[in-house]
Amino acid sequence: MSIYGVSFDMVGKQPIVLLRTLDGTKFLPIWIGHPEAAAILMKLQGTPTPRPMTHDLVTDMLGELNASVSRVAVTELRENTFYAQITLQVNGSEIEIDSRPSDAIALAVRADAKIYVADEVIDDSAIEFNQEPEDSGEVIDEFKKFLENVSPEDFGN
Repeated sequence: MSIYGVSFDMVGKQPIVLLRTLDGTKFLPIWIGHPEAAAILMKLQGTPTPRPMTHDLVTDMLGELNASVSRVAVTELRENTFYAQITLQVNGSEIEIDSRPSDAIALAVRADAKIYVADEVIDDSAIEFNQEPEDSGEVIDEFKKFLENVSPEDFGN
């Protein structure tokens, strides 16, 4: 998956991170908090901060401990809540840590770690475009139409 962008739902003005499958035909919206949205956007846009933000601090601490984020994965959607895991490389072994997707994604962009989403989550919650969009504006327009009438509860089982 790749991060397509961060937007806001039209009703509640809640931030949403939009992940895109590598083939570019499916998009997964995940509602996140404002601080996490800011953390993701600031890193994606290369905005410098005078002091480390929380996700920068965690990344720096991991580096000092000779650990690194190797990948993050959105593992499931349960009762309208997405779950994720952060996989760390430490001394030649892997450690998996439970996480909110927003924090996992904020760390992934700092560590250049790959982002994965479980197939079941994609099948149940992704938005699929039947044709390849001609440009990103078309995707954004379609996504805005989708956001006008959607809520987090629409993604529950």
